[in-house]
Amino acid sequence: MALLGFWKGRTVKKTPFNEIHKRLGAKMVEFAGFEMPVQYTGIVAEHKQVRQSVGVFDVSHMGEFYVTGKDAERFLQENTINDVRKLEPGGAQYTALVNEGGTLLDDLIVYRLFNDGRFMIVANASNIEKDFKAFSSRVKGDVKLDNASDRTALLSVQGPKSLETLQSLTDVDLKALQYYHFVNGIVSGIEAVIARTGYTGELGFELFFEPKASSCERMWNSIFDAGKKFDIMPIGLGARDTLRLEMGYCLYGNDIDETTNPIEAGLGWITKIDKGSFVGKDAIVKAKQNLTRKLVGFKMDKGAIPRHGYDIDCHGRSVGHVTSGTFSPSGESGIGMGYVDVSCAAENSSFHVDIRGKKTEARVVKLPFVPSHARDEIMAR
Repeated sequence: MALLGFWKGRTVKKTPFNEIHKRLGAKMVEFAGFEMPVQYTGIVAEHKQVRQSVGVFDVSHMGEFYVTGKDAERFLQENTINDVRKLEPGGAQYTALVNEGGTLLDDLIVYRLFNDGRFMIVANASNIEKDFKAFSSRVKGDVKLDNASDRTALLSVQGPKSLETLQSLTDVDLKALQYYHFVNGIVSGIEAVIARTGYTGELGFELFFEPKASSCERMWNSIFDAGKKFDIMPIGLGARDTLRLEMGYCLYGNDIDETTNPIEAGLGWITKIDKGSFVGKDAIVKAKQNLTRKLVGFKMDKGAIPRHGYDIDCHGRSVGHVTSGTFSPSGESGIGMGYVDVSCAAENSSFHVDIRGKKTEARVVKLPFVPSHARDEIMAR
């Protein structure tokens, strides 16, 4: 997990909830240029809390861009790999930004806002400047871009009790809100975009709102008061990583980056080759025709735990490396993802992971590692 680090002599950004995290005794680390909580009570306890009840993540480090103008839809259609035309107002779409060579600059979520011709893009924190520069360099026609990242607070409330927790704080019928859709509403007296999205595979909601000092404190406290009966907990980046890996969700910088294309990364389902012209299309088509490696999920034997960077050996030769690896608190086993030759990528194929000089057997499995109705729902879209 490429999260931990210490910082000296650098300007590190803080989210609007930074002081709250410190008051709660969170272990703070630098991540993507922000001082963020990696854990509070412990990664395993926080992970299980989200799977079994409800937890709250501060994800205000993520980037938010607004795209407006009469050519906004055309612009996004030409510069993301999914089909933006299928988005109705109030809908969200998982997609990606690629370069001319068809490799991944970032994975994104695009939201079609209720006002005509307006969209919001949510980008990974580590890629905010890079993404905004890439989009800005491609602007044609009546398109305006606005980087609202520093003007947006974002809390993610995730887990089977997330709906019951939030419903007491808003008049919006959260039960009627479909997966990957959103509404504008009032939560604890604060105007917010309420999105049924998340990075855990559980029922969950994300709240975008203006980060006024009073509103951040009030939003946080009201959510925790409402979830007290469910033993609600704050959740750090450590559990966020183990939760997403159990779902087989990619982490930019680990599982996908500018050396990988969406086909080999298992993102062919969001790559709409037949939608018309878009940046990187020709290179992606060529890559699809000449696929040599694939990102796979695997489980380890004998309680071994794979880690990022460990070599993968198949048929007596090195075929790749672990891009993400951890102990799965839900499955109580070592799990990971990594790129391997297509000859070693079939389900139930076995290979070896070099763990500190010891070759340990692993088996390719179908993702996700644990069942998820939310993941199944988005994959079917």
